[in-house]
Amino acid sequence: MTKLIIDRRRFIGTAAATAGALASPAYIGRARAQGGEVNVWTYADFVPESFKEQFEADTGIKVNIRLVDDQGKQFNLLAAEQPNPTADIVTVAGHRFLQFIDSELLAPLDTGRLSNWGTINPVYSESDWSTINGNKWGAPILSGMEVLAYNSEMVPDEDTRSWEPFFSDKYAKQTAYVIQDMLSIVMLMQGNDGNMVEYMGDPDRAAEVVAQARDFLIEKKPLVRKYYDGGAEVQQMFVNQDITMACAWNGPIAALMADGFPVSMTIPKEGSYGFVYTYNVANNAPNADNAYTFLDAILASPEIGAAMTSASGFISTFKGAEQHLTEAEKAATSFTDEELAGMRFFRAEANDLKYSLVDPAVEAIKAA
Repeated sequence: MTKLIIDRRRFIGTAAATAGALASPAYIGRARAQGGEVNVWTYADFVPESFKEQFEADTGIKVNIRLVDDQGKQFNLLAAEQPNPTADIVTVAGHRFLQFIDSELLAPLDTGRLSNWGTINPVYSESDWSTINGNKWGAPILSGMEVLAYNSEMVPDEDTRSWEPFFSDKYAKQTAYVIQDMLSIVMLMQGNDGNMVEYMGDPDRAAEVVAQARDFLIEKKPLVRKYYDGGAEVQQMFVNQDITMACAWNGPIAALMADGFPVSMTIPKEGSYGFVYTYNVANNAPNADNAYTFLDAILASPEIGAAMTSASGFISTFKGAEQHLTEAEKAATSFTDEELAGMRFFRAEANDLKYSLVDPAVEAIKAA
């Protein structure tokens, strides 16, 4: 098949235009003008540009966005700035809460200051992972999962029902993944607990499980085309047809699907892991009042949630957001009951144990 000749800038522009069309002044309403600034550390496309512009116009608060691309890096940056961080709002995945909370990097969230808290689907806002030590610590905004992404014109459906074809000679040098993400999935494939909660009282078994997954990925290393770092990179590899399959977060893949690229995604029968992104107020935030004004505004309506989904490809946590998506966007953010049955949420209880073993395993795989 001939390579697709597609202008990446055209894709980005289309996505941005869609988000802009969804966000209108009516969504924010009459916010109290107060001035100053708010510093937000977040991922690309998590703050719709049209929302940012309207928020600044309505409130006089300047929104300074610092892009992050990794939970570990964000943790290290925030920890290095204590006790006087520059961040007011950070973006933490629910399964990383404990690490940030134990290090006193987050302030408990005062939901009483958020008149629009009810916009969030209680499946996310009231779930067991969202309350720790009796407090809420973040406003759930987007959910995602690790998926098997594939070029729908080059990979038959029967090769996407399991993770096994992904590691076969048939797709040698046509695959890509983030090693840390794939380690958790390989543990699942091998019948083990990728969250490692099951092994909290048995560190020897935990080490054995990680070593087994590590050795599998070292054995399969000759088959992978690239270990990539971010969503934009895996998107570009699909656009260039450098790869036909990838383990990826659903957001970047959904964005490609919504723009008409011949890619699709699924959760194979062995399962996968999901998570929820949250907006959090940093401990000792320099502009805490403005942070709450920002949070309440972004929670103001399902249209804003839809704009966030349109731009990022991740699934909105806002009630009714799907009603404001195009049919293509709905298709790109939907999974069957059978697929969802195999999804597990990342959990935080065993993170210290998990990452003490997984991080060295990642380095061993790279060095092999």
